[in-house]
Amino acid sequence: MNLTREAKSIHVVVRFCLRMAILVIFAAFGSIGFGRSLRALLCMSAALCAVLAVVKRDVPLDSVLNHWDEAITYAALACLIVAFDTHVPV
Repeated sequence: MNLTREAKSIHVVVRFCLRMAILVIFAAFGSIGFGRSLRALLCMSAALCAVLAVVKRDVPLDSVLNHWDEAITYAALACLIVAFDTHVPV
C-alpha cells in the first residue's frame, strides 16, 4: 500500500489510540490492580512494537511515525505510571 507520509503517520496515531483503548479496558479487569496491569501491558506492547519494527525494518527517528515511535511511547507511559503511582512496585 502506497500511502503519503501524512497518511502513514495518521495510521500510526489511529493504531496507537485503538491499542491504548484495548489496553486500558484489559487493565481495568486485571486482578493485580489497574496501575500494575496497565504497566505490564504497556511493557509488553513496547516489546511487541520493537520486534515489529525490526521485522518490518522501520528506521528509528524517521520523518514519519513508525513502530519505533510507538514502542518509545508505550515505554514512556509505563515509566510515567511507575513515577506517579505510589502503589506500583518497581
